[in-house]
Amino acid sequence: MHTLDIFTRDIIQNSLQAIADEMFVAMRKAAMSPVIYEVLDMGTGITDANGEIASSGAGIPAFVGVLDKAVKQILLQHPRPGEIEDGDVFICNDPHSGAVTHLNDVVLAMPVFTEGRCVAWTANIAHWNDVGGMVPGSLSTQATDIFQEGLRLCSVKLISRGQPIRSVLQILHANTRMPDFMEGDLWAGVAAVRSGAVRLRELTAKYGTDLFLLAMQDFMDLGEKVSLKALAELPNASLSLVEPQDDGSLFSVSVQIHDRELIIDLRDNPDQCAGPTNLSRDGAVVAAQMAFKALTAPQGITNGGTFRPLKVLTRAGSLFDAQPPAAEGFYFENLIRVHDLILRCLAQQFPDRLPAGNFASVCATIIGGRHPDTGRVFTLVEPEIGGWGAEPGRDGNNAVYSGLHGETYNCPVEVCEARYGLYVERMALNDEPGGHGQFRGGRGVCIDYRVRSDGSFLTCGYTRSVVPPWGLQQGLDGTPNYVEVLRGDLPPERYAMASSIILNAGDLVRVRTGAGGGYGPPSARATAAVHDDLKNGYLDAHTARAVYGVTP
Repeated sequence: MHTLDIFTRDIIQNSLQAIADEMFVAMRKAAMSPVIYEVLDMGTGITDANGEIASSGAGIPAFVGVLDKAVKQILLQHPRPGEIEDGDVFICNDPHSGAVTHLNDVVLAMPVFTEGRCVAWTANIAHWNDVGGMVPGSLSTQATDIFQEGLRLCSVKLISRGQPIRSVLQILHANTRMPDFMEGDLWAGVAAVRSGAVRLRELTAKYGTDLFLLAMQDFMDLGEKVSLKALAELPNASLSLVEPQDDGSLFSVSVQIHDRELIIDLRDNPDQCAGPTNLSRDGAVVAAQMAFKALTAPQGITNGGTFRPLKVLTRAGSLFDAQPPAAEGFYFENLIRVHDLILRCLAQQFPDRLPAGNFASVCATIIGGRHPDTGRVFTLVEPEIGGWGAEPGRDGNNAVYSGLHGETYNCPVEVCEARYGLYVERMALNDEPGGHGQFRGGRGVCIDYRVRSDGSFLTCGYTRSVVPPWGLQQGLDGTPNYVEVLRGDLPPERYAMASSIILNAGDLVRVRTGAGGGYGPPSARATAAVHDDLKNGYLDAHTARAVYGVTP
């Protein structure tokens, strides 16, 4: 009989966190694509033997929420004894089969064996530049089913007992326009899961397998207790919200808060569409998990036990529970729409806990072509930064990633210009007025990319391009997200959701991301703060007089 004290439990859990972080660093250092090693469009994690998340590294929060679901699908697809062995590595990317997001996001997962039994999994996920499909970069707004979006990998064994399966590698090479980048990023992911497995075996050797498993289970139980304690401190409530979207459709959510359970109901939403903005049920669950965490215990631990009190209801065949063969290339915009919808619904009841709306879009910007200096094919994949909403007592943050992207970074100008066939001529805060209030919303950005070669292309996926970020407690709405293409003296072309827009040398792609919503009435903003806004360029003289009643 093994006994566990809280000190040993915490040491083991902190070790798991350190291992997940080390996996993250290993993958970042070895990756070939800037979208991984600079932007950090990736995530790492450790699950228990059943696929429940035990610990995660840095990176995109929504990606960490994918890894447990992917491992569970691998276990489901390989149920017979001997199908999962020591040294195996599995690869998956299909949102209809456990990989949650879209085909560009590739999951690698490795079972960790000690004393002849699987005790955990190491896993990671990263955005690959191209996985085939009908357009370069694999993201097309014209896709009507997932077969047009690229190669589907459904819990496929990539490495068997430590040895790569050559035929699988041949299939991967044959289904990408950028095989060198694919291979570089693939082996970075393999190195990460293998390094994590080594560390886990060292950990179990130090404390014993049984005590290790007991500590992992105990910590998940603690995660549940933290969530239940937070729920018990909230008032019971029944909330609902219907919100118009950029295309005129209506999204709705209802939330029931009880002492021991929070229910998020997304069943009353549009049917899945013929385009690529569908979301898997697992994706909707990830969005709900992030919102649940923000409301209950944002600074506390997060593991498989954290979300036991959360129940998510979806309707099969709806936009948020799309069925095969629905296209999902631009899933990320509706994932963040669901996340923002739930937060807005909760903010009605808890304005002291949650901020006003942020720019709430990945603002995916993809520019590709042939590098004019090297002749090599390039694909810039850049999620953009924007403004966050204000909250009680403080202005919103300027120029940070959305809650979906978390601990990621925009690609440095120097790296962008060296690796891609572009010049970055401007990167500044967006000066469009909006997000006013007692506390103002953070500013978005304005970025100008100058194209250097003919026959390049632009693909973009932006929402909140028509319906701006929402203000709270009488704060004013923020500003929209959009892209403009400027071609000499011709009028600007404005885009939000578009793919394969032809660009030629000299064309300018101008990104504008929105300001977050304001909090509280503008009339309550301190005069000194208004003057600071004028000084810092967040405000012009006309808006200062018209909105705040302050004369410069």
